[in-house]
Amino acid sequence: MAGIFVKTRTTLEMIKWEHSIFALPFALTAVLLAAHGLPTGRTLGWILVAMVAARSAAMAFNRWADAELDAANPRTKMRAIPAGLLTRQFVLGFTLAATAVFVLAAGELNRATLCLSPVALAVLFGYSYMKRVTRWSHLVLGLALGIAPSAAWIAVRGSLDPRILVLTAAVTLWVGGFDVLYACQDYDYDRAAGLHSLPQAAGVPAAFWAARLMHAAMLGLLAWFGGLFHFRAIGWLGVAAVGLLLAYEHSLVSPRNLRRLNAAFFTMNGVIAMVFLGFVAADLWLGRSIPRP
Repeated sequence: MAGIFVKTRTTLEMIKWEHSIFALPFALTAVLLAAHGLPTGRTLGWILVAMVAARSAAMAFNRWADAELDAANPRTKMRAIPAGLLTRQFVLGFTLAATAVFVLAAGELNRATLCLSPVALAVLFGYSYMKRVTRWSHLVLGLALGIAPSAAWIAVRGSLDPRILVLTAAVTLWVGGFDVLYACQDYDYDRAAGLHSLPQAAGVPAAFWAARLMHAAMLGLLAWFGGLFHFRAIGWLGVAAVGLLLAYEHSLVSPRNLRRLNAAFFTMNGVIAMVFLGFVAADLWLGRSIPRP
């Protein structure tokens, strides 16, 4: 029993389950808008199960697929598999179990989510191999999180509203931008190992400018999204708050100083996602309904 507890704790640390907060608030934003307030408790519960299971499966698969690369990288050599804390077989088994839970949750939501679950899994698992073939793997990671709002909308409505794709695009660029910054840590290793990333291809200073442009475009998409859903003042304050938080995030790091990258990457992005959800929820619940298309 103690061994199972230790493995479970190690697995949760490996997949950093607490970082589900990156995509989950944007998915919940879509849930609130699709349901014109709140969905049923059953629907919300299965959406949460699907979100956590999908991300857990994706992270575990990434650690399984990258085990040899992680072992050779000084920054990642102490991750669970290369450090010998978990076996690749155990991590693969966890991936399959989380995948099964995700498919079960998709099936409990509606037929559309069940039919589309293999597509979502293909994106989630496919990201792990993208840095072997393209410098734009950051945008594939962005898409892996960006599909969350669209998937959540389908989970509530059983169909896709094109307006929610704007939020998917915004999240894709948001995640892609901060992943570009995160990849700057591995500039030397990626060059030596023949892996692809924007910093490796264009250099760290150019990568910073690319991340800034992605985040500027994300703000433009959020403004478009706000117009499509007729935000009131409080909703627009949420968009403005995201802009200020992104500016602060970029002030924490520079091409010559990556020391505070973890604060910029993990803490600030979790705050950004929660702040946006909070403002949109307040806008929605303070006495108005979102007009249907």
